Amino acid sequence: PQRRAMWLFLITIPVWTNLLIRTIAINEIIRSEGLLNQVLGWFGAGPVNLLYTDTAVLIGMAYVYLPMMVLPMYAAIDRFDTRLLEAAYDLFASRWQVLRHVVLPVIRPGIVAGSILVFVPSLGAYVTPRVLGGGKNMMIGNFIELQFGQGQNWPLGAALAVLLLIAVALALAVYVRALAGAERNG
Repeated sequence: PQRRAMWLFLITIPVWTNLLIRTIAINEIIRSEGLLNQVLGWFGAGPVNLLYTDTAVLIGMAYVYLPMMVLPMYAAIDRFDTRLLEAAYDLFASRWQVLRHVVLPVIRPGIVAGSILVFVPSLGAYVTPRVLGGGKNMMIGNFIELQFGQGQNWPLGAALAVLLLIAVALALAVYVRALAGAERNG
């Protein structure tokens, strides 16, 4: 329990800061003269050029949205009754069977909630791809901004925004359906 509280604290620290500040921090870590390349230099490895690549955007998005996935899963796992594991092992279930038939059904609401909490904001992500991708990586949020800004194509921008809204509504409908199924199954 003491280590659990420490890890939970460390996972939630990034949420306390602004998204732009977190993204710029990742930018400083992975830039050519950044912390990552300094550490690689200490080990004799050559510098890695990650900034303004798809990998940089992936690292940034994972760092920004990781707490949103971990916290609902933590809540689901924390409520897990370990007596269910003991019962499954007493009935000679393998580890794979215990995971598939006992653990995953119980923590499924946490997995689905975390997936929705990550999916919805990442669909409209604008800052992270802009800063870490250097404007070269086109995600839907950046494309919508481009249509309203430089492109002056407001009908296309509005249509894309509505499509984004529909995608979010569909994701939330899937979440509600999964949650209702979990409640029906107890």
